[in-house]
Amino acid sequence: MSSIEALYIFDEHNHIVLEHVYTGRPPAASTILSQYLAHAQPRPSLVHLPSTNPPTLAHSILHDRLLYICCTSHDVEPLLVLEFLHRVTDALEDFLGSPLLASKIEAQYDVVAQIVGEMCDAGLVCNTEPNALKEVIDTTTWMDNWLGGLGLPGAPQTLASRVSTPNLSNSRPSSSFPSSTNSTPTSAAGSAIPWRRSNVRHTSNELYVDIVEKLSVVFAPSGRPLSAMANGTIAFTAKISGVPDLLLTLTAPGGKTGITQAMDLPCFHPCVRLARWRDTPGELSFVPPDGRFVLAGYECNLLPDIFTSPSTPGKISTPTLNLPVNVEVRPSLGNNGDEFEARLLLNPKATTSSGSKSGSGPITALGSRPGAGIGGRGNAFNNPSGSSASPAVEDVLVSIPVPTSVRNISDLRASKGEAHYLATESTVEWRISNKEIAAMGSLSATLRCTIVGPVEQREDDGTSQALTLKTDTFDYDDTVPNSYQSASNNASTQRPVEISAARDQRRVQQHATLMPRSASLSFSVRGWLASGIKVEGLVVNTKTSKGLGAGVTPYKGVKYHTVSRRGVEVRV
Repeated sequence: MSSIEALYIFDEHNHIVLEHVYTGRPPAASTILSQYLAHAQPRPSLVHLPSTNPPTLAHSILHDRLLYICCTSHDVEPLLVLEFLHRVTDALEDFLGSPLLASKIEAQYDVVAQIVGEMCDAGLVCNTEPNALKEVIDTTTWMDNWLGGLGLPGAPQTLASRVSTPNLSNSRPSSSFPSSTNSTPTSAAGSAIPWRRSNVRHTSNELYVDIVEKLSVVFAPSGRPLSAMANGTIAFTAKISGVPDLLLTLTAPGGKTGITQAMDLPCFHPCVRLARWRDTPGELSFVPPDGRFVLAGYECNLLPDIFTSPSTPGKISTPTLNLPVNVEVRPSLGNNGDEFEARLLLNPKATTSSGSKSGSGPITALGSRPGAGIGGRGNAFNNPSGSSASPAVEDVLVSIPVPTSVRNISDLRASKGEAHYLATESTVEWRISNKEIAAMGSLSATLRCTIVGPVEQREDDGTSQALTLKTDTFDYDDTVPNSYQSASNNASTQRPVEISAARDQRRVQQHATLMPRSASLSFSVRGWLASGIKVEGLVVNTKTSKGLGAGVTPYKGVKYHTVSRRGVEVRV
């Protein structure tokens, strides 16, 4: 049976931090690292190393500048190993804290060894739930043991003290044996629910739902969207006592069909009851783990599958995509064609209709102040709080890559924000602060730049006036048209206007090759989702919940957040 043979962790200097062998005789860490680094960047997550003995498959991820590599010498499901590596990083962050540093792993190796040993046994992935790991991993130090031995109040309990021991004072076997079998299961034996700790108690019962979507949109030079995807994550935070049974209801424009289309290719946490979701799409019934976890993930295609107009069947219509922020680039401006302009546009009417999936709801004007903005229309993005009723756009950054042959970008003129040219990355970055975004009354801002091309040879005036040396005769001949007497006469007969126009045309053609070909847009919107998904309700089932307490009503909160990290690309 295929299994994981070893786990290696390297720091940013390629020094080994952790080496844990599960089974077999895998190659040494230095051998794996040298063979892995021999591959050109960007390196894939799965690399075949045929020169090792035996040939090895290296599965790798990079997290907090630490390199995690798992080795297998036989064919194994790659997604299983990569998911195991991600679970290892989550567990280490849960126990050691974030960010993960090499010094933390080395200082608490006893805890790290227990974690990697419990998560994979003899190469087989077994226990990866953080709450279940906390039940079996001893994180106490010698100071905690010393304080616990003194019996001081508030001292942490060791793992040995949490394990119930049989009553040896009773000498009758008949009474001691039934008492041990009839006793309740201890925490050392693990909870009945693998992903939730036993005996969970919280003074304040709280439930939070955070839905985050990352955009990936590409626009053609004509403005037509070529592709538009939103990758969503539903993060859930449960700080509630006992064993609660929750029901989360999600909605989208279009009812059940809309939620099925909006949450395409969903993946759920093991706590979700899949039968309930299949029978009633949009309803998530689950017993949550204690703390913060990822409840579900999904993809959403923001464009319809067929761009056909209902009025004219068979004719392809232009799809519309309502984004709160967009950018346009106009190249080859100015007399010499050495300037380009980028225009940032805000869309306060980014809303969801019954037939569209762009937006989680109407973006309305703020407050009751009439006449805000231009033409008596309020700006929908000037709310610093960023609620679902009035979203807030933040962290706007426009990145414009230019060809590497561009020597410099001079005269960066931005109507809003600050613009810089990064010569090492050949990119113009235009950043607009949140305060300026909130105060943009015109709903647009412009950036105009001048490109400085490479150093070129000095151009002539359009005609060649060099003297021609003849090698076939040594005699003077004034009838030759290219002699120095006739060259000056020909140059005088040419019109300066034609020479200047030809020169300007050549300059425009040369500068056209230095113009940007695309621009990427980064931003974040609080209180708005591109897919249109909303949380309709979050109910605690008091009949099936245990240990919650009578009359306890947990506090509930919902947040929506859309993020684009250079995810909106506009081609020129």
